[in-house]
Amino acid sequence: MLHETEMAGYFQRQLADYVEYHRDPWNCAMHVVGILLLFTGATLPLTLVHFSMLGVEVSLAVILALPVLVYWLMLDAGVGLGILVSMIVLLSVATAIGNQVSTAMMWSIFAALIGFGVAAQIVGHRVFEERQPSMVDHPTHFLLGPMFVMAKLFIALGFRRDLAAILAPVPTNSLSAR
Repeated sequence: MLHETEMAGYFQRQLADYVEYHRDPWNCAMHVVGILLLFTGATLPLTLVHFSMLGVEVSLAVILALPVLVYWLMLDAGVGLGILVSMIVLLSVATAIGNQVSTAMMWSIFAALIGFGVAAQIVGHRVFEERQPSMVDHPTHFLLGPMFVMAKLFIALGFRRDLAAILAPVPTNSLSAR
């Protein structure tokens, strides 16, 4: 298993690579919307499947989210904890929706959330960033989107100055690698 400083260094290198594909503020905003919609949509049908674990009923959404949550916590405990809080809220929203609507309506909401989430990502990259998504070149970046968004939030709130330099915008007079 990697040592904590090795994981922090790995995370910072991955984040530096990821940010090169996400410089435009509008693309970043589209990613916030898209990631929230995609997570909620993807977990919506999974919240309806339950298992008993150690005497507690747990949804399939929680079971499948745990490994990636552990990965995010290993990459960066602070950012991972922020994602955990967000994940609890989004899983609660998905569970509430799933418990209140018919199966047909749930699948309609699922399709809409996934469709709008994917559309937000595509528009962000095609219209604003004018560059292909990073996961085309680096499939592992699929898991970095939530970390990127949470890191940006922490920086905006005045936390995580160590990540601010990595995510700093490129000066407008510099030559961009678009």
